[in-house]
Amino acid sequence: MESEGCSVAEKILLWQTDAPYTEYSPGQAQPALFCYPAQGSRGAMVVCPGGGYSHKAAHEGEPVARMLQNAGISAYVLDYRVRPCHREAPLADAKRAIRLLKHMGYERVGILGFSAGGHLCCSAATLYDEGKKDSGDPVERCSSRPDVFCPCYAVVSFGKYTHMGSRECLLGEEKDNESLICLFSSELNITQDTPPAFIWHTAEDQAVPVQNSLQLAAALKEKNVPFEMHIYPQGHHGLGLALDHPQARRWSGEMCRFLTEMHFGRED
Repeated sequence: MESEGCSVAEKILLWQTDAPYTEYSPGQAQPALFCYPAQGSRGAMVVCPGGGYSHKAAHEGEPVARMLQNAGISAYVLDYRVRPCHREAPLADAKRAIRLLKHMGYERVGILGFSAGGHLCCSAATLYDEGKKDSGDPVERCSSRPDVFCPCYAVVSFGKYTHMGSRECLLGEEKDNESLICLFSSELNITQDTPPAFIWHTAEDQAVPVQNSLQLAAALKEKNVPFEMHIYPQGHHGLGLALDHPQARRWSGEMCRFLTEMHFGRED
């Protein structure tokens, strides 16, 4: 594994054999994690770049991982599958990534994502499983439940306020299937066991309406799940670290403080 501050990230394949649903992803590389470990960190975050399930935005991957690494929190950028792929493939990749980091020995594992990557983040937090205890693969015995999730201007719902491009790319010909729309609308799947959340969005987002985050927060509140939310008044969609934005740029520091309070950082 690469040392802290390295210029080239190590790549770890999620599966040593072909990933599930490989036959639906012709020409795509096998899903993998790019590693940005922070020495001594107790926790690790899976980072899911956005891109409407059609690509992955570079500015929402490595720069975010290095920000976390510099804050003393290990980060792993998920190279998950996008269209053309089976609708379950991205979630399978996210769940495997969480299991793998737990198997590697991290005390705490969370997931964060932007836009459609935020949708994947929310799906991982609401559609997790406890693992297959009788599996011959020790990674698969681990739970896929994250300890926290951090959706960033996320596509939470596939319903009224969705980003249609993300829904169409993930569901394909089934984009109007009501049961699938409900399955992939995370605000409908919150339970008392859903992990705590850190949420941020901008009020003037024209691509993914802020109602996505508001609905998620309301659903978390109804089930008494702890969450922290920041809605910044200005800012276009896809800000990433938002380094040139005087308000929204604060999100990363606030999230790192949240994660530190959740025991993701180095031992005191």
